Amino acid sequence: MSQAYTHFVDLAREVEPPGDGILTRTLHNDDGVKAVLFGFGSGQELSEHTASMPAILHFVEGNATVTLGDEVVRAQAGTWIHMPANLQHSIIAETKVVMLLLLLKP
Repeated sequence: MSQAYTHFVDLAREVEPPGDGILTRTLHNDDGVKAVLFGFGSGQELSEHTASMPAILHFVEGNATVTLGDEVVRAQAGTWIHMPANLQHSIIAETKVVMLLLLLKP
């Protein structure tokens, strides 16, 4: 008997960014990681906040501006960011954006 696993052929097809707003879909959640796929409409913003655990942002489609503490970086398809716990961060979608968030549980 094989172990259970989660498989997605194309993450970009798993969420359709809305014209106005932000859509989220939890793809996986276990004792070690929570994977949440975000679809941002163009111009949408996830205001400054922190996460209580380390996290990874992987941008699948689109362009965004990401604030990480005091630094501002540009993100595009393929951008990968690791953030330590409690780092202040925010995201502004410049175009429609699909982003995978991985929350790394202790």
